[in-house]
Amino acid sequence: MSKQQKEQSEQVTIPAIEVVEMLVTLVGDSPLIVHAWDQKTLQGMLDKQQQKPKQQKGPRDPHQEYLASLYPRPEGGYGFPSTGLKKAVVAACRFVDGLPMTVARGALFIMDTLTPIEGEPQMREDVVRIGRGIAQSRFRGEFPLPWKAHVRIRYNAKAVSPGQVVNLLNSAGFGVGIGEWRPERNGSFGMFHVAEAGDKKSSRK
Repeated sequence: MSKQQKEQSEQVTIPAIEVVEMLVTLVGDSPLIVHAWDQKTLQGMLDKQQQKPKQQKGPRDPHQEYLASLYPRPEGGYGFPSTGLKKAVVAACRFVDGLPMTVARGALFIMDTLTPIEGEPQMREDVVRIGRGIAQSRFRGEFPLPWKAHVRIRYNAKAVSPGQVVNLLNSAGFGVGIGEWRPERNGSFGMFHVAEAGDKKSSRK
């Protein structure tokens, strides 16, 4: 075999990527609790890292804390970070045979920075334990049932099928969840399933 023939035989053919976009509606199965990092907290962390003098805290404003926990969208309304939803989908690979997390991580993407949430948030108060078991009230936003999320997904059809994408989302909604107190963190909030035609809970697969 000549050198030219050997080089030709060793050439690798890379198949073209087949990018497909789909819009999926997620239907909430349990309330969704959100907790965005507010600017005041982030600034306090930065000041601490820069060893700036600690600012004296003023009186708490529960309503302002609630508003700061939400994710407002520039177009109006509220959303949920698509990075969090993508992490839930990738984590759901633990429950799906034959689809490694590495493949799912590189084969599908959620396109909007904030996935739109359809629903009206309300303020909720919970008592949580912080450093050294100190109890403190926390005011966060909650989307009660019914809520929906409209997810714009792009995926490589050469790596995953539409059915696999839907099954991953359903697995993520049941076993992982999104937001605070989700199943992944031993809670039961932030659960969801993919909407079907004439969606009813009894018709879920």
